[in-house]
Amino acid sequence: MARIDDTAEAAPTRAASVVDYVALLKPRVMSLVVFTGAVGLAVAPGHLNPVLAVIAVLCIAIGAGASGAINMWYDRDIDAVMERTRARPIPAGRMNPDEALSFGVVLAGFSVLVMGLAVNWAAAILLAVTIGFYVFNYTMWLKRRTPQNIVIGGAAGAFPPMIGWAAVTGDISVASIVLFAIIFMWTPPHFWALALWRCGDYARAGVPMLPVVAGDRETRRQILIYAVLLAPLGVAPWFLGFAGPGYGIAAAVLGALFVVSAVRVWRGGEADHGPAKQLFGYSILYLFALYGALLIDSWLVG
Repeated sequence: MARIDDTAEAAPTRAASVVDYVALLKPRVMSLVVFTGAVGLAVAPGHLNPVLAVIAVLCIAIGAGASGAINMWYDRDIDAVMERTRARPIPAGRMNPDEALSFGVVLAGFSVLVMGLAVNWAAAILLAVTIGFYVFNYTMWLKRRTPQNIVIGGAAGAFPPMIGWAAVTGDISVASIVLFAIIFMWTPPHFWALALWRCGDYARAGVPMLPVVAGDRETRRQILIYAVLLAPLGVAPWFLGFAGPGYGIAAAVLGALFVVSAVRVWRGGEADHGPAKQLFGYSILYLFALYGALLIDSWLVG
């Protein structure tokens, strides 16, 4: 999809505030990224100096914020026509787009450089790949061209636990790949649940989200398929031996509830967005609770 003409976008009438700069970082998205990255760091075998651990988590947070800022710069045209995003700093006329781009680029470079110099270059390279994938593969290429944008682009949000793991170990392992895979499989049903009740927004902006392209019923079916695949994957850390039975039980219960929520979405009518909204909310709780259970398990075993 071509960019929407934004030549007439409003010029900022005042200097951007600290609140506007914070909004550019997408703090709600960042909270999940930081938490999963910190869990990857905490459960990795080995030991990292506490100061370096804090630096690593901060670099993950700054890198995530940089990605959000550059995303808002590039997507300012479609953000302006979507109800959910029109109040963001750039489309609302509170910030110059060039300021947002510069802010994001500086933060991206800073986060990767500090991660490499202070922690290790394996984690820094993964962080750079994450930022690049989100900006170039998802934001600039996939988002406006294919309904698989979330499926493929979801890899960007799945990298943080691998980065945290690499910060401690300096490498990638099967365990860190499993942590990646859980978030990768979680992302489509999470965002498609949102897209079901925000379908009009995406249609106005010309973004080919699955409900816009394939319709409501097919989206509900895909949500159920991914939920069924996600549930056993969430238990995989127990099966693979890097988490205990307490985690396994918690993951099984959380996964079963995810599937039940997805079944309710699948059975819902086209005009009934209640189950989709509930699944969207539960999916956030699911990821926090699953990784929280993994963190608690590692403390108990350790």
